[in-house]
Amino acid sequence: MHDRGVQPLATAFRIAFRTTFRVAFGVALGACLAALAYAAAPEDAPPESRAQVDAALHALAQAFVGKVRRLAAGDPGTIEHAIAAYAPGTFHPVVEGALPPPVASARCPPDMANVAGRFCIDRYEDSLVVRGESGALEPWPANLSPPDGRVVLAQSVAGVTPQGYVSGAQAERACAAVQKRLCEPVEWRQACGGSEGYVYPYGPTHVPGKCHDTGVNPMLALHAAELKTGWGPVALNDPRLNQLGGTVAKTGAFPECVSDYGAFDMVGNLDEWTADPNGTFQGGFWLDIELHGEGCAYRTIAHAFGYHDYSTGFRCCASAEAQPATP
Repeated sequence: MHDRGVQPLATAFRIAFRTTFRVAFGVALGACLAALAYAAAPEDAPPESRAQVDAALHALAQAFVGKVRRLAAGDPGTIEHAIAAYAPGTFHPVVEGALPPPVASARCPPDMANVAGRFCIDRYEDSLVVRGESGALEPWPANLSPPDGRVVLAQSVAGVTPQGYVSGAQAERACAAVQKRLCEPVEWRQACGGSEGYVYPYGPTHVPGKCHDTGVNPMLALHAAELKTGWGPVALNDPRLNQLGGTVAKTGAFPECVSDYGAFDMVGNLDEWTADPNGTFQGGFWLDIELHGEGCAYRTIAHAFGYHDYSTGFRCCASAEAQPATP
C-alpha cells in the first residue's frame, strides 16, 4: 500500500495531488485518482484483509477493558471506527503484537510517556547520534540513511529535525542500542489515540494544522521529470528532499498534536516504523494522513522491513518499570 519504491503512475499522481500543487490538478482529476488510490471498502476486500482488521480491533480492545469512554468503542471519531473503515485491497500480513498488562505504580524515563501503566513510548519522533572512534556521541544528519558498521543510538528530543531515510531494521537497532525497542503496532495505536481512543491524538475530529498534515511535495520540486516513469529508491532517498521548506518539521513544533499520554507528532510529519517484521509504518506523513486509514489508524504495509525513503521515521517503546514503594 502506497508503495514508494518504484511508484505506479496512479500512486505518483495521488501523492502529487496532495501538495500545494493540488489546485492545479483540478477537482475532477482528484476524484478520478482517488478511486485508484483508495483501498476497497471492507466488505469488498479479500477475506484475509477483513480478518486482519478484526485481529487489529481485538488486539486494541485490551486497552479499554473496564474503561468508560466519552465515545463508545466503534462510534465515529474513535480509532476503532477508523480501523474498521479501511481494509487493504491487497493482503499483506501484519503482526499486531499484544499490549502488556498494566504495571502497578509504573514509571517511565523523562524522555518517554507512560501509556496507561502498560509501556513507555518516546515523546518525540527519534533523531540519531553515532558513537565516534573516541567513544563520543556525534549527531547524525537527519537527511541521510544511518551508516552501517557504526553504533547508532536513538534519542527522543524536542526541537530537532527527526530522522527520516531510516528502515525498520535500522530503527530497531537504534532503539536496542539505548535499551529500548520498536513499538508493537497495537502499542503504537494505543499511544496515539490516547486514553479515550480517539482517531486523532487531540480528539475525534480532524482539525487541519493541529498536526503537520500538509506541506510541500519535495519529489515534485526536485524530481518532477521522473514522475511519468516512477520514482525509484535513489530519488526517494535524495538528501535534499527533507531540507526544503514545508517538508519535515522539528519535533514538538505542533504543540497541539499530542495525545493525553504526552506523545507528540504521532499523526503526520514522518511515517513511523513499528516492530512488525513484515514491515509496517504508521501515522502517515506531512502529505498523507488518510489514504491508508485515518489518523491514528493509518498504516502502510507493502514495504519490507529494510525499506527507507525521505518520509520514514520512528520512535521507540520500552517496558514500564514499577515504582519502588516508599519506606
